[in-house]
Amino acid sequence: MKCEICKNKIEETFLNKIIGGYVKDEKGKKHLVCASCQKKYPAKMEILAKLK
Repeated sequence: MKCEICKNKIEETFLNKIIGGYVKDEKGKKHLVCASCQKKYPAKMEILAKLK
């Protein structure tokens, strides 16, 4: 799985859970974002602006 902002591979735990999260846009589509991008862009609106 890759981050949709930085295109780097997202790390997973031994139970295949991602170290990161999902962000929903206004249409309800989920976007996968890594933990480092979440630190860079703490607000949801900043992340959605980078996705476009």
